[in-house]
Formats: sequence, structure tokens, C-alpha cells
Amino acid sequence: MSNGIIVWLTGLSASGKSTIATAVAAELRSRQIPTVVLDGDVLRKTVSPELGFSHADRDENVRRVGGIAQVLAEQGLVVLVALISPYRGARDRVRAQAAHFIEVFINAPLNVCEARDPKGYYHLARSGQVRSFTGVSDDYEAPLSAEVECHTDLEDIETSVRRVLQAIERKLEAAGAQFG
Repeated sequence: MSNGIIVWLTGLSASGKSTIATAVAAELRSRQIPTVVLDGDVLRKTVSPELGFSHADRDENVRRVGGIAQVLAEQGLVVLVALISPYRGARDRVRAQAAHFIEVFINAPLNVCEARDPKGYYHLARSGQVRSFTGVSDDYEAPLSAEVECHTDLEDIETSVRRVLQAIERKLEAAGAQFG
């Protein structure tokens, strides 16, 4: 495969982005498909530690992650990006630069994400300790035409993973690549 694919998983905190990306990556690797996961939490600490959570800083974070994803995809990898990326325009700019792009909307209602809250972020946001928190005190702009939409409040992880894998398979086949 001369060009890889960027698979951009977007959604609220605790919607299931990283969980699904990790499971998809494991399956792709088991099929000998070169794959990497770019996790938003890790990249915030390593690539963008100086950025805050203003609209401009969030867009810059998406731009940086998109650039890294593009370089990796050009090397033939399937790049799974698990990043809240709350603004549609920033995601659309990454899509416009990518040869092969799949947007995956990890759609879970705010109340479900808050109930999960594994890192305690929603509690901190509701108590005023965290400002500009997506879904609470800052907007999340849902995709208008995502290739895949996973309803993680209604479907199990296996169903979500299967749907993402099917989209990747279609994209690989369209590019003339084999899907292990």
C-alpha cells in the first residue's frame, strides 16, 4: 500500500475513542497491517504541552496531530487518531490534506460520558476547576458526514470495532490494497 489511511476518531471525553482505536489497532496488527495509534492524551503531554484549551490552541493541536498522522500515513501505515478534536473546521482541514481519510464519530451522550468519567474530568469541569471543557463549558461540533458513527451507549465494543474495520477494509480495497 503506497499510501496509508488516517482514521480520525472524534467524540467527547470518555466516549470510547481510545478504547476503540486500541482494539482496532490490535486486530489490524494481527492481520499484518502496519498500524499506529495516536492518542490525544499522550500527544497533549508530549507534542503540545504548552497549548491550552482555547479555540486557537485546540485547532493548533489538531493541526499538529494531523501533520504527524499525515507523515505516518505517507509511510503506508493505518493511523488511528483518538482525539476529541471538537471543532469541525479543524477536522475538515486534516481531511482535505489526507490522501485517504476516514472520520469516525464516537457518539455517546454527554450524560453517559459523565457517568463513565474515568479520569474525573467532568467532575472537575462541573465544579469549576477545569474551564473550557468540551461538552460542559465549550462546544463540541459533531461531524456532519462521518464515514462511521459508533453509538457506544447502545452498542458493544465489538460492534463498534467491526464497523470501523469494515470502513478501513473498504478504503484499503478502493486503494487497491489487500486486507489481511
